[in-house]
Amino acid sequence: MADAPTTPAKPTFHPALAVSNIKNHISVTLEMENSQYGTWAELFKIHARSHKVLHHIIPPPKGKEKPAPKTDEEVELWTTIVATVLQWIYSTISNDLLNTIIEPDATATDAWDRLRDIFQDHQTSRAVTLEQEFTTTRMEDFPNASAYCQRLKILADQLKNVGAPVANSRLVLQLVSGLTEAYKGVGTQIRHAKPLPPFSEARCFLILEERELAAMVSHGSGSAMVASVDDAPLPSDNTSSRRGKSKNSGGQNSGTGRKGGSGRGSGSGKTTGGRGNSARSSGGQQ
Repeated sequence: MADAPTTPAKPTFHPALAVSNIKNHISVTLEMENSQYGTWAELFKIHARSHKVLHHIIPPPKGKEKPAPKTDEEVELWTTIVATVLQWIYSTISNDLLNTIIEPDATATDAWDRLRDIFQDHQTSRAVTLEQEFTTTRMEDFPNASAYCQRLKILADQLKNVGAPVANSRLVLQLVSGLTEAYKGVGTQIRHAKPLPPFSEARCFLILEERELAAMVSHGSGSAMVASVDDAPLPSDNTSSRRGKSKNSGGQNSGTGRKGGSGRGSGSGKTTGGRGNSARSSGGQQ
């Protein structure tokens, strides 16, 4: 009896290999200056977990280790996945960090650990710098309330990443203390609230106040424009009045010119004629 034909093994496919552009999933580029390591690391871990490669950057606890690859196909797949995760790391950090951590034959775990050590070593100095920037942030330096609130939230997140978390009450009070004069009213309401509202709620108050102020300015500009139009004299009245005056003055000048000219002309003729007769009479007498 002939042996039944064996079914060829299906090619092994891993979900991590389906990612064509890691920046579509991790939009943050890790840099030394921006201290977004915590945000970047969290996004990276979420992405790695969803694609079943978290154990390639963070070793699992004892007793839950992944079995080592045995067959050639398993070894090849494991090596490919390691290279893929390492490529994700290199593609989401700045060139300065890349040149700092890159080494020949490094694994994804090696690169991950080097980045963690770099940012943990700079925590104290970064905390001092961020704290100073946080306490000196003012609304007048931003184009609108949304940009001002966003900057405060980013600084608070960065302080948390370097081991200096900012409590909600302090974040809200810093928001209020940096407001411009136009927002002092809503700032007083937020500050006197018991308990202080969450930062997200305080931000909503500020955005609504900004919209109301913009509406008031817009309405005031429209009213002023209507008032200026109502106070201005009608163009047709001015034009008619000016035209009437021009006609009257022109008629008087014309009439005067005609009368004066005829009077002077006839008078001058009579005088000339009289003088001529007198001359002739004198000649006859002589």
